[in-house]
Amino acid sequence: MMEAPHGKMKLWIRSACQVVQICTNGERFLKGTHMQQVAVLQQRQLADGTTDGVGVTVSSDGLIAAVDYDSVIGTNYPPSCFDSIVDASGQCILPGLIDAHTHPVWAGDRVHEFSMKLAGASYMDIHKAGGGIYFTVDHTNAATEEELYASLKERLLLMLQTGTTSTEVKSGYGLDFANEVKLLRVLHRVKAEIPMTLSITYCGAHAVPKGSTSDAATEDIVNHDLPELRRMVDQGEVSIDNVDIFCEKNVFSVEQTRRILEKARSLDFHGNFHAEELSYLGGTEMGVAVGARAISHLEHISETAMQRMADANCVAVLLPTTAFLMRLIPPPVRAMIDAGVPVALGTDFNPNAYCTSMPIVMHLAAVTFHMSLPEVLIASTLNAAASLGLSRSHGSLERGKCADLMLIRAPRWEHLVYQLGSASLIRAVIKNGSIVHGC
Repeated sequence: MMEAPHGKMKLWIRSACQVVQICTNGERFLKGTHMQQVAVLQQRQLADGTTDGVGVTVSSDGLIAAVDYDSVIGTNYPPSCFDSIVDASGQCILPGLIDAHTHPVWAGDRVHEFSMKLAGASYMDIHKAGGGIYFTVDHTNAATEEELYASLKERLLLMLQTGTTSTEVKSGYGLDFANEVKLLRVLHRVKAEIPMTLSITYCGAHAVPKGSTSDAATEDIVNHDLPELRRMVDQGEVSIDNVDIFCEKNVFSVEQTRRILEKARSLDFHGNFHAEELSYLGGTEMGVAVGARAISHLEHISETAMQRMADANCVAVLLPTTAFLMRLIPPPVRAMIDAGVPVALGTDFNPNAYCTSMPIVMHLAAVTFHMSLPEVLIASTLNAAASLGLSRSHGSLERGKCADLMLIRAPRWEHLVYQLGSASLIRAVIKNGSIVHGC
């Protein structure tokens, strides 16, 4: 029997029906026809009639050491070398899910607006009447950091319980610099305390502040806010990975968005922004030209923009809950995939689209966006990781990657999407090889 390559091992999940690896050759994303099939290691029948299950081992540093049949793992590793062994008989192992777009830090729900939307009020109708983002901004600015921290942590733990192990998280309900910094401090604090990987986005251009103009707000962000935030990041006061702008009619124009993205890039922040949600402006073409890593919504994307995103491998982050709840025309997802655009999914969790569950998003994407089951799984793992620059270490179950896993009580992985909102399906969520929910 071989000595374990790294001595003491953290975890062995064994005897599963399937290990869903997503890919096996270190791919950083999948697109086009490559989204039609996921790599799955399936249990097998041995010559003596017994079943040889499949499993995953995790090294002491929280990385995947092996994905293989139980017979192979049992030959290479003595059971005594593992801190924990989990029997997954009759179950499936999948990568932890990755939510590519959320707005989770805010105060004051907007349940009263739900009835307005059902009665026919549009997003911009509510926005112009002082509701929507402005309602949340007022309540968020009145809240203390402790209040915001407590609600944020609770929301992230709800995401974790449904299988999300990594997520993008935005500010954006402060709008003025001091309150945006308050939100970023809260995100910075929770990042160090919760068992999830957080990619933090500054979204100060979420709306035009009351009493200001989009021109004035753009000048403030470009000339003051972004340089000061770079200093604060360098000093360890906040964390920022991405910069987001709501590029839309009556909010921030394509030119204003370009200025903010170019400044962000000069300060080593990644562009990851809203475009073509409610109307076509050409923001996507501009975003690709300035090197944005990902662009969200895209209900009104042009064919030219699709091709440019495909050529640049810029990730389209699609948000089924928003299109569903706001009764928007869905984005042309099939055309995007056929054009070769890498597609990811996110909950768009916010007071206007209150959903913390990626499995529900995956179900909605399959039904309303006409995506196949392999496509929605890839979009919620590897491609979502790519949208955040994390796919070298996250998004698939391959040796050397972070051991972010979920274990479901089903013999086939498709049950994760098929069983809409099932509370009992997820047996365990594992982060860096440690069980953080269930089991």
